[in-house]
Amino acid sequence: MSWKNISEPTHWQELLSASQTAPQLVFKHSTRCSISSMVLNRFESSALFQHNAIDSWYLDLIAFRDLSNLVATDTQVWHESPQCIVIDKNNVIYAESHGSIDANAIEKLILDK
Repeated sequence: MSWKNISEPTHWQELLSASQTAPQLVFKHSTRCSISSMVLNRFESSALFQHNAIDSWYLDLIAFRDLSNLVATDTQVWHESPQCIVIDKNNVIYAESHGSIDANAIEKLILDK
């Protein structure tokens, strides 16, 4: 599986539109943080990511701080990194950060829909 990048506001709008038909996952990553890198690697190794179970969007919050702030404002989820947010029909249905990011919990959440 590969990431879809959020690198401009139109990508964020595309994600929100896509959330009308299927849940969308946002992974906010700090390229300067070793904890963020560890959590990202663990997430990319998960069955959820490997089996394309959900559209996954990557946001480099160092390079795109304004977009990260836009996501935080639109979702009302206080910014942290690493952070994983799942959006369904423009509503946040999952939001965790750091070691609390759990691909198995996300998979169960989307399968129970």
